[in-house]
Amino acid sequence: MASNLPSRAQAQLLLEEHVKDTYQLLHAKMVATALEAYAAKLGEDADLWYLTGLLHDLDYFEHPNEHPRLELEWFAQWGYPQELIHAVEAHAKSILGITPSSKLAAAILSIDELAGFLYAYSLMRPEGFANMSSASVKKKFKDKAFAKKIDREEIMYGVEKFSVDFDDHITFLVGVFGKMFTVDRQKS
Repeated sequence: MASNLPSRAQAQLLLEEHVKDTYQLLHAKMVATALEAYAAKLGEDADLWYLTGLLHDLDYFEHPNEHPRLELEWFAQWGYPQELIHAVEAHAKSILGITPSSKLAAAILSIDELAGFLYAYSLMRPEGFANMSSASVKKKFKDKAFAKKIDREEIMYGVEKFSVDFDDHITFLVGVFGKMFTVDRQKS
C-alpha cells in the first residue's frame, strides 16, 4: 500500500462521515471496485487504486459547487500520494481542465461516468447486470435521452486516454459490477 493512505476501513468511515447519500456511497464503491479490478489486471497498487476510487467524490455531497477543490486540499493536507491527488483532479476534467497523465488518472476518468451509466441501465433490466452485453450498452449509450446528465464525451475521452477498447472496457466493468449486485429472481 502506498504511504500516507488510510486503511480501507478508515477510508470507508471517512466517506460515510462526508457522504450521506445512498447512491453516492454506492457510486464510490463501484468506482473503487472497478479500479481495484483494473489494478489487479494491470499489476498496479490495488489499495491505492481502490482508495482513489472510494474517495474521489469525498467533498461532492457536502460541497457540490466546490468539488473537487476541497477534497484536493484535504488530500494534500493529509499527505496522500500525488498519484491519488492527480487522479482525483483529472477525474474532474470538465471542471478543472486537468489532463490525465497517469494510468490511474486515465482509468478513473474512463470509469467514473460510465459506472453511473451502467448502473442506471442495470435498473431498467429485470436481470440487472446479468447477461448485459456491450452491444446493448452501446445502443443505449447512443440514446441521448437516457441518463442525459452522463457526460458521454468525457467517458470516451477517458477510454481513449486509458487506451482500452470501448467494448472490452464495457465488458470488463459489467463483469465487475455483476459480481457486486445480485438479482433475486424468486418472488415471495
